[in-house]
Amino acid sequence: MIVIDSVFSEQLTLPLDHRVARGIEDLLVTPGNRRAVEWIDRWPDWPFTALIVVGPVASGKTHLAALWKARADATIVNLGDDDIEGLASVAGSRSVLVDDCDHVVRDKAGQRALLHCYNLIRSAGHHLMLTAKSPPSAWAIELADLSSRLKTAMVVGIEPPDDQTLAAVALKLFSDRQIAVDQSVISYVLSRGQRSFAGMAATVRALDQAALAAKRPITVALAREVLAALHEVEEDD
Repeated sequence: MIVIDSVFSEQLTLPLDHRVARGIEDLLVTPGNRRAVEWIDRWPDWPFTALIVVGPVASGKTHLAALWKARADATIVNLGDDDIEGLASVAGSRSVLVDDCDHVVRDKAGQRALLHCYNLIRSAGHHLMLTAKSPPSAWAIELADLSSRLKTAMVVGIEPPDDQTLAAVALKLFSDRQIAVDQSVISYVLSRGQRSFAGMAATVRALDQAALAAKRPITVALAREVLAALHEVEEDD
């Protein structure tokens, strides 16, 4: 059980839900991703052909895409090599997932492939989910037909997590590992660690491993050492 004082507990009272999809690790539903989750929940009752989920690296786009893939039994299509011929097979798919669309549309060949995929899915009355780091309005689209298709899509952004949400995520991750931590540890990790869900997960995992290896409790002193080591690795990369 997590040990926290009553004031800190009140600060972390958030409407956070958890979602499990066919063995995928549970998804934390936060104010930042709730709108995307709501649209995933509404599938297949979408009033549009394509849902575009936009967010920075490590914001949870891949996790949301995996949730929808499991729910919709979607086919993942790689459009990176302008494989238009191979796209004919998606016509029979009820749902198609295209990841990293910023990269796909970087050239005209990728744009043609995406347009072809979009047309196949729309003509069949099926659905498409795209993920990207930037919204379609920021893509340098040269094909007028693709531009018009994208304007009919539902674009949903994932907002970066705030302190309350990250603190709640940290508490959940420690709790999942049956680790009791002090408020000071959470505060330190929030002020010095990576401000993303993936970054927080990596920090908690590293703290757990370090504590087990050194046979020490997880304290601010240990967190300082672990985060310094993580920062060194990031700089080397």
